[in-house]
Amino acid sequence: MFLHNKRLQYTVRVAQPNPGLANLLLEQFGGAQGELAAATRYFTQALAEDDPGRKDLLLDIATEELSHLEVIGSIIVMLNKGAKGKMAEGVEEEGELYRSLNGAGNDSHITSLLYGAGSPLTNSAGVPWTAAYVDTIGEPTADMRSNIAAEARAKIVYERLMNVTDDPGVKEALGFLMTREIAHQLSFEKALHAIQPNFPQGKKPGMPEFTNVYFNMSHGTESMRGPWNQGDDWEFVESPTPAVDGGDGLATVELDSADEALLEKMKTRTMSDPNSEPVTGADLGAGTQVPPSL
Repeated sequence: MFLHNKRLQYTVRVAQPNPGLANLLLEQFGGAQGELAAATRYFTQALAEDDPGRKDLLLDIATEELSHLEVIGSIIVMLNKGAKGKMAEGVEEEGELYRSLNGAGNDSHITSLLYGAGSPLTNSAGVPWTAAYVDTIGEPTADMRSNIAAEARAKIVYERLMNVTDDPGVKEALGFLMTREIAHQLSFEKALHAIQPNFPQGKKPGMPEFTNVYFNMSHGTESMRGPWNQGDDWEFVESPTPAVDGGDGLATVELDSADEALLEKMKTRTMSDPNSEPVTGADLGAGTQVPPSL
């Protein structure tokens, strides 16, 4: 059961309307790194979680993300308040109205023209929100890492949004939302490492002969070496050659005689003639080949 508290988790104070900024803030409303994507990601993970501690954690953070969705959506609507009346009542000349909506050089038609100055579930380019943003796979050691990365990406987007506004109230609210991304990231880190072992993900171990091998696949200049490919943990293969398993590197399949005979017939029927010089539609269109007269 969910209960809605009519007061926001964080107070929204907008100094003045700014439809261009409202459009940018849609990234955290209906975008890939936004609050709805986070809420649905953690909520669906929680439903399938059997560990009571992680279930509580995921439901708590999912619910808080919904409150953040309300905060960011409220900011968007407040930033569009001036445009809302102007668009609805047409109190300005057409050119002046257009310039007021795009005065900051930002195309704000998504919120102002298409959605009546509301907060649609799209990103700043107008791309609709999609469940494809929810990348849950149902393995806690994988999902927690994905959640950590999601919180980190969201923090960076909030930082960038803070850099494009001088509205002190908006910047303060965005700073709160950014800070909560840090807190959530920390919780997910702790939850991940409360599972021991948690690497590699899942149950099956890797093939030991390849688990700690680094293949140098970039040739041309000397490859950089560091903790990601050198030290006691790594076997560095300077010039890998196929096939690393010791086979011939070819793809083969065992077929029964009937399938093999059918494939041979198709191969014969579709065989190319390397000695032919066919006249094609491209040749005729370019005027480089003249078809024989009838």
